[in-house]
Amino acid sequence: MLNLFSRTQTPADGPAGTLRRIPVADLREGMFVQRFAGAWINHSFWRTAFLVGDAQTLQAIRASGIGELWIDTARGLDVAGVPPQPTPPVAGGGDDGDAAEDAADAIPDEAAAPTAQAPAAAARAAGPAKDFDDARRICAHGRDAVAAMFHELRMGRTIRSAEAMALVEDIAGSVERHPEALIGMARLKRADDHTFLHSVAVCALMVALGRRLGLPADLQRQAGLAGLLHNMGKAQMPMEILNKPGRLTEEEFAVIRGHAEAGWELLRSHGTAPDAVLDVVLHHHEKFDGSGYPHRLAGGSITLPSRMGTVCDVYDAVTSNRPYNRGWDPALAVRRMHGWTGHFDPAVLQAFFKSVGIYPSGALVRLRSGRLAVVMGAGSGSLLAPKVRVFYSTLTSEPIVAEVVDRSAPSCRDRITALEDPDVWKFKNLDTLWLP
Repeated sequence: MLNLFSRTQTPADGPAGTLRRIPVADLREGMFVQRFAGAWINHSFWRTAFLVGDAQTLQAIRASGIGELWIDTARGLDVAGVPPQPTPPVAGGGDDGDAAEDAADAIPDEAAAPTAQAPAAAARAAGPAKDFDDARRICAHGRDAVAAMFHELRMGRTIRSAEAMALVEDIAGSVERHPEALIGMARLKRADDHTFLHSVAVCALMVALGRRLGLPADLQRQAGLAGLLHNMGKAQMPMEILNKPGRLTEEEFAVIRGHAEAGWELLRSHGTAPDAVLDVVLHHHEKFDGSGYPHRLAGGSITLPSRMGTVCDVYDAVTSNRPYNRGWDPALAVRRMHGWTGHFDPAVLQAFFKSVGIYPSGALVRLRSGRLAVVMGAGSGSLLAPKVRVFYSTLTSEPIVAEVVDRSAPSCRDRITALEDPDVWKFKNLDTLWLP
């Protein structure tokens, strides 16, 4: 696995005169790739240095759609008969030194200019504390409501559809006011409420993704309902497996895989869930390449709501802490999910990245000033310039007075140069540092 974080070199780190920008067509086995010239989001390679050591790696790079890359001729073969080119200037010292510029290539519709949701971002700036208070309330109510739904199903009773839709409407309203608040709050789960808050989080993510895809409001709510109910089949699963504090065995996982069909059968027999919701309950573990379950559907055979559900379900699962495993940093999850070729519908995944941001709330980043910051949410303009809270100096290796920095403000000259690994820094309060 190639390393994502800032411990690797960038072109500016190499010896002068050893770096050369070449078209991918000129790449050969034995050359040392220092970095790709294109955006990380447009290909499945992590931007770091590695040797092209075999024909398989060479073919994968050529097939990736990358146009140009930098090679280090001191660490691998050169292109014969071509004079060296000057090393490009790169601010900062991280593997993501060109993060903003690369991401601009990745999201051409909206990255360079204010996004379609920028007015909402500006409007919510006046009352972020209230938005987060509302998000806390909705999460608490949602957790209890989903727990009650599980109990009703275990008792053989029917879910009250009006109550479920009222919760979806509450969640959708919060997402429209301040999506980072609810999505971020729902990520802060305890072991005993993970199953219930996961449903709340997937509901919120589905609504946000539906907005990004331009779905009408009623279909956004239907997507949200699908997210809320997608795991109801787990009400039929053994409690000792659901509540197990460690990793599941292969046998236990085989049992859990039955929750998709169990949930579909339960809700279908009750006759209250729309067909699109039933489809997500049944097929949110299908993969775009046909390797998922339960029916190994592929491509267009998977409905759009289920393709959305797959992305939202996985994102919340991998960014949530478990008793046996710390959740991934949100920005790391975005990058890793991008690299899972065949798992997701690429178009839906791109829209999802735009809905949560290139640097989602809670991501740990390094700024050009040498300060570390945690992302608080979208700024008032570009997706590439989130609002962050700086709290630590890498120059002095000491905490500093926390300060909120809006990267989209015209007066702000600091920029994100690297994505940092929380497991390296081990800050104890990182999960809540992004809260207002």
